[in-house]
Amino acid sequence: MKIAKEWLDFLREQYPAGSRIQLREIGSDPAPIPPGSMGTLDYIDDAGQFQISWDKGRSLALVIGADRFTVLPPEPALLKLYMPLTADFYPRDEWGDSSEEGERWDDRTLTEYEDQILGALVKNRGYQDQITAALVKNRMPEERERGLMHWYGEQDSLNAKVRSAEFTVEVRDGCLWGVAECQVVGELTSGELTRLKDFISGQASDGWGEGFEQREIKVDGGELYVHLWNSDDWSIQTEQEQFVPQIAKGLPELCFSTLQTTGQLICIRRGESGYYPSEWETGDKERNVEEADRLNERMGVTPAQRMAMEIGSMAGWDVPGADPKNYEIQRKEQIGGMTLD
Repeated sequence: MKIAKEWLDFLREQYPAGSRIQLREIGSDPAPIPPGSMGTLDYIDDAGQFQISWDKGRSLALVIGADRFTVLPPEPALLKLYMPLTADFYPRDEWGDSSEEGERWDDRTLTEYEDQILGALVKNRGYQDQITAALVKNRMPEERERGLMHWYGEQDSLNAKVRSAEFTVEVRDGCLWGVAECQVVGELTSGELTRLKDFISGQASDGWGEGFEQREIKVDGGELYVHLWNSDDWSIQTEQEQFVPQIAKGLPELCFSTLQTTGQLICIRRGESGYYPSEWETGDKERNVEEADRLNERMGVTPAQRMAMEIGSMAGWDVPGADPKNYEIQRKEQIGGMTLD
């Protein structure tokens, strides 16, 4: 039976993958699942059937109208969106009056001054406690249940999936970051993630954040005004986008090499630090070099890829040396400089 696309879209929006299913009664089936069984919704197929992985190991679809079951929404997962913080610090003079000209502090300064300003706070916390307290104080009664999502005006799939969103701060890589913590049910599509970022950006710049940056935060020596948004080199990114090293394109999953010190045959895995001993170890340095070349050639690993993998495993996968393209460019430049008679 053909199901209308509008009906399928409605079902998939209302019951996202990951929803928990409790069976009440199953229709005709030669090997029925007992009532009360629990499972997880994998997806709703084009026929409108609920494809379910049951907790006891079976996979069996349920059909609305033929089977009776209860759909329990999946537990929300935490999605963090990171944005750089800046602040204006207005020092007080010896008479307790604030300066009319503020000092612009970046995200690193907010952590570097921790011992001088806060003293007793844990190392690398910086102004985190003061700013967190100010963020909480700035929340309005209407935001009690859904936080920033109270101000989201669209009745769409994003509104259904994002239960709540709230601003907080977090120390990462020696910097104090602004963070939007979002409780999300199911997975966001790329379009939904873009809309969420646009909404949070608007709240950081013109909405919620505009009111927050006008609230003073009293710290030792003066007053601090924190900006969730600024016009210079500002971005909002997921944890994966902001902090996970970007691995260059064209790297193989695995390659072989040898240690210069001992000649040991090793294997290197893309994205991982260090190396693993190889089961193809021969016990001889020269034979290991030949074996590494043979294994790489069999897997289609080029010398440029091997060199990039070696650098990535030692120096990190986001350095220029971990990109095979750089070695290929160097090789082309060398070839281009040769004189052929």
